[in-house]
Amino acid sequence: MSNALTTRSQDYAQWYNDLILKGGLADYSAVRGCMVIKPYGYGLWENMRDVLDRRFKETGHQNAYFPLFVPKSLFEAEEKNAEGFAKECAVVTHYRLKNDPSHPGKLIIDPNAKLEEELVVRPTSEAIIWSTYKNWIQSYRDLPLLINQWANVVRWEMRTRLFLRTAEFLWQEGHTAHASKAEAIEETKKMIEVYAQFAEEYMALPVLRGVKSANERFAGAEDTYCIEALMQDGKALQAGTSHFLGQNFAKAFDVKFSDKNNQLEYVWATSWGVSTRLIGALVMAHSDDEGLVLPPKLAPLQVVIVPIYNKDESVRQRLDETADSLMKELRSKGIRVQYDNDDSTRPGWKFAEHELRGVPVRVALGPRDLENKLAEVARRDTKEKQSLSLDGLSGHIEGLLTDIQQNLYNRALQFREEKSSKADNWDEFVQLLDEKTGFVYAHWDGTPETEEKIKELTKATIRCIPLDNPQEEGKCILTGNPSKERVVFARAY
Repeated sequence: MSNALTTRSQDYAQWYNDLILKGGLADYSAVRGCMVIKPYGYGLWENMRDVLDRRFKETGHQNAYFPLFVPKSLFEAEEKNAEGFAKECAVVTHYRLKNDPSHPGKLIIDPNAKLEEELVVRPTSEAIIWSTYKNWIQSYRDLPLLINQWANVVRWEMRTRLFLRTAEFLWQEGHTAHASKAEAIEETKKMIEVYAQFAEEYMALPVLRGVKSANERFAGAEDTYCIEALMQDGKALQAGTSHFLGQNFAKAFDVKFSDKNNQLEYVWATSWGVSTRLIGALVMAHSDDEGLVLPPKLAPLQVVIVPIYNKDESVRQRLDETADSLMKELRSKGIRVQYDNDDSTRPGWKFAEHELRGVPVRVALGPRDLENKLAEVARRDTKEKQSLSLDGLSGHIEGLLTDIQQNLYNRALQFREEKSSKADNWDEFVQLLDEKTGFVYAHWDGTPETEEKIKELTKATIRCIPLDNPQEEGKCILTGNPSKERVVFARAY
């Protein structure tokens, strides 16, 4: 496969696919709409998962695991949730295959192995989890119940794109139960802030924190909080959601608890999740026409050392020893480093390959460098190169990784600010969407009908109503009806 990339200006969608495939993150699968996450991509997901898992546990949550299959009757119990996911459900109807007598070597479904009840392959786990919580919760002493699950889910998407939308994907889903509405709302807000801090501190991705409109709300929720990010093509990407479920699932599954006055009450619920879609967000937010650009805190490989050998074996040995010493110093600082001493490829090829894969820092060591006690250090984000002393080099690289992380965030924030606009009338709104793209702050009259009409006319949706949104009198851009605040519109993935 050629490593030549389509540029962003040529075809943004193809550029994205090229990066995922040629950058070694994922590959297509024999299963329609599914993907294989390759080791480099899975390493990125592991780093994300480890940080999030630590933060979940710091906020009092525990991990558990629930079945992949959900009995159809349980799935139907909460009507809005079932209706919202019905079109995406894969359903298991039989449990056995048998040989086809008319076609040796072929298998057919055994008609005698039909399940008594069809099983939905989980598109989300509220139903199976809340049917279990009914057995776990009896008293206020059992609350709050703070559970997270790392799992895969299946949503049978018709149009798929690697990481952004696949029929099967990896995610985490938190499901919590509380004794009061106030406590559940506090949990919902707390977890969206955990996601926002993760996006900004680790992904170097500035996000808007907000609440979804009723049309965009999670099926079965009373409120959905979200974080929204802006990609380099000006489209929005929902990067995480946290849902206040009220008592909807508790009532659907009859989950009650005895309060301190020995009165039976329905439990209050939340759910929240992020998925491998975050890898797609990371790629689209930071990468360039030469390849991936990965924030150091999450990059599977933070530093690569490339030796430039000559035919002198004694020089080669000294290069290896110098590299080994530097690696030990870097690893003692917790830095993920690799020595690329494969002599079957030339240094120039290695430079291009590590640039394509987005390694934040590259160190080149050659015979002349050894003589001068120097190394060439290149940073991936700006492509700047410096010749630096080998003395104290590990400390310099540690600081450089911090600088790169901050620079990526600053660059993404500046881009978002440049691509954010206010529209005060319909013509201005459409012009901004078509010519500038990005986030458009505009007044909306608050009705689902108007929201749907705007979407129909422009393909733009309300991404969120920002938290702590300034209140201002205005008129809806479409209907002219009164409005008390602007909301954020964008075309989105």
